[in-house]
Amino acid sequence: MAAVSLRLGDLVWGKLGRYPPWPGKIVNPPKDLKKPRGKKCFFVKFFGTEDHAWIKVEQLKPYHAHKEEMIKINKGKRFQQAVDAVEEFLRRAKGKDQDLTIPESSTVKGMMAGPMAAFKWQPTATEPVKDADPHFHHFLLSQTEKPAVCYQAITKKLKICEEETGSTSIQAADSTAVNGSITPTDKKIGFLGLGLMGSGIVSNLLKMGHTVTVWNRTAEKCDLFIQEGARLGRTPAEVVSTCDITFACVSDPKAAKDLVLGPSGVLQGIRPGKCYVDMSTVDADTVTELAQVIVSRGGRFLEAPVSGNQQLSNDGMLVILAAGDRGLYEDCSSCFQAMGKTSFFLGEVGNAAKMMLIVNMVQGSFMATIAEGLTLAQVTGQSQQTLLDILNQGQLASIFLDQKCQNILQGNFKPDFYLKYIQKDLRLAIALGDAVNHPTPMAAAANEVYKRAKALDQSDNDMSAVYRAYIH
Repeated sequence: MAAVSLRLGDLVWGKLGRYPPWPGKIVNPPKDLKKPRGKKCFFVKFFGTEDHAWIKVEQLKPYHAHKEEMIKINKGKRFQQAVDAVEEFLRRAKGKDQDLTIPESSTVKGMMAGPMAAFKWQPTATEPVKDADPHFHHFLLSQTEKPAVCYQAITKKLKICEEETGSTSIQAADSTAVNGSITPTDKKIGFLGLGLMGSGIVSNLLKMGHTVTVWNRTAEKCDLFIQEGARLGRTPAEVVSTCDITFACVSDPKAAKDLVLGPSGVLQGIRPGKCYVDMSTVDADTVTELAQVIVSRGGRFLEAPVSGNQQLSNDGMLVILAAGDRGLYEDCSSCFQAMGKTSFFLGEVGNAAKMMLIVNMVQGSFMATIAEGLTLAQVTGQSQQTLLDILNQGQLASIFLDQKCQNILQGNFKPDFYLKYIQKDLRLAIALGDAVNHPTPMAAAANEVYKRAKALDQSDNDMSAVYRAYIH
């Protein structure tokens, strides 16, 4: 969008990242919400929602001048509700000749899906707004540390309470979190690895106002984020040395070790007080080794693998499993809120890696079973679509089930979670079972099917392409 002359109170169309323009009003930001560095921007509150964000001036257009254009290119129901909210605002303003608060559509509920998922829809005017964001909770499950107090930490905008379960939760308690935005940490953030998951994570960190320096093995992947306000790091060591907290998300144990221990790697940038958060899905032995070398240099370490896929990463709805330095976990609060809907603290280093492998073992085995059922339906003359309809009406109904079945029915295996990575996780989960002499026959059987799919050149397709192992 071209730059325009705007001022406080103007009605605008604001474009956020890859999402379509949305109607809003330029308002004063909360006093404790700092303005992002770089290009000129305005703080916009969006109609039909309780969301707001800093939007660059070149991503804004005057509302009235571009109303017809925007209505032509956006046809969604929630979009129309937002436009209706603008018109209601204008009618009230004209009738009362005074500044009014933006009315919230009484029909908008929950969190929207699809291309506008960055705009998080909150309770309607008829529903009470809770004192904490219902979509983001930190669960502290350390077996050794269980605070017995309940207090509100004003400076960090966090509420820490002991619950009946004996574990503790940290919930965002400031108004910006309730409204779908957060107060970003003033710490400098680094991020290494811009794959399917890392790209969405960095995008959300930037949207929420964090100062981020990025690095990727293929440097061209950094360009989009530089345009969005990120800084470029030439090497992992440089990123770590110039940032307070550096996150990394890479493909497997070897990549995780090379990133830390290789030439110009993370370890060369570690100094006392520097923080490193590994979000890769690896085995407990790997993450324990990395933690030891980081801590030996005076650094702080947290493992934080994520459960989800590319879409959930883009939407900021990942589930984060963390273990290690608990203080660092709390320091990462605004980052975790930007990238995820829930985070769990699981105690000592290694616990998150084990839990993540178990989660992905269940997911991978389930995916193989779905593919097996669909192919059995086909060869016995049953409708695959009818099978999906039946499953969607029963106890197994889930977004995962529906999406993966749709992939198979449509023959669309564009990667949302690479098949080669789910097979890697199954292999590591089986090894985890072997280490404690625990049988994992279901995972072992599923692993063989994924290996067959890899032999059929499906590694770089979505995990749902395991279906092809049954039909060849």
